[in-house]
Amino acid sequence: MEIKFRKYQGTGNDFVIIDNRDGSYGGLNTEQVAFLCNRKLGIGADGLMMLEEAEGFDFRMVYYNSDGKEGSMCGNGGRCLVQFAYDLGIRKVKYVFKAVDGPHEALIDATGLIQLKMKDVSEVAEHGTDQILNTGSPHYIRFVENIDETDVYAEGRKIRYNDTYAAEGINVNFVTRKDWGIKIRTYERGVENETLSCGTGATAAAIASSTQPGEQEIPVEVEGGRLAIRFNRTSEKSAENIWLIGPATLVFEGIINLD
Repeated sequence: MEIKFRKYQGTGNDFVIIDNRDGSYGGLNTEQVAFLCNRKLGIGADGLMMLEEAEGFDFRMVYYNSDGKEGSMCGNGGRCLVQFAYDLGIRKVKYVFKAVDGPHEALIDATGLIQLKMKDVSEVAEHGTDQILNTGSPHYIRFVENIDETDVYAEGRKIRYNDTYAAEGINVNFVTRKDWGIKIRTYERGVENETLSCGTGATAAAIASSTQPGEQEIPVEVEGGRLAIRFNRTSEKSAENIWLIGPATLVFEGIINLD
């Protein structure tokens, strides 16, 4: 099978993206997706997405983790898919697309940044001094004094594979507060390693770090660059009108053959 693809990255979170509006690539299996995402044998990416037709929407986002399994919502992936749609000629003032966690709105602002509306958060649970919340994907938030000295892989795996989360998995974010905002590093389930950026993780960390009610925008530094999260903190347990803001860049395009 010959597959045409483009590779995009959003603050270092990279994705293989395929235009599947005609249904040509709907038969990819878990092993094939994992091969395409493999950095040694395939193209190499944190995940693979397909842009598909969806009645009543501009398109559907279908997302697979790098292990080949269909995943939950990916914020940076959603932003990259919007840029991919734009590059395909789907030009909108406001995009409305369907993802696994429901409808999303998005726009490309005057500076070229992709603004993606995330799902509302209705519950922020506490586990000691840590927090757990779902921003389209489940996230565990732990605040640390010095994020640069944190062993994200080892400490993240301990939480992700403990008895509570081993079956379904959870993304683990380590967060340090700064004068200008927050810095985070993330261990992602499905990738099973630290990634340079996680959009839903940045969103979760920004909300968890907020101590004041009302509308606000928090700058977030990830290993792969800068994002911003704009939201309205409606209570200690909830937030709405949440927007993930950041760049999405075409890396390269090509054709690969799957035997």
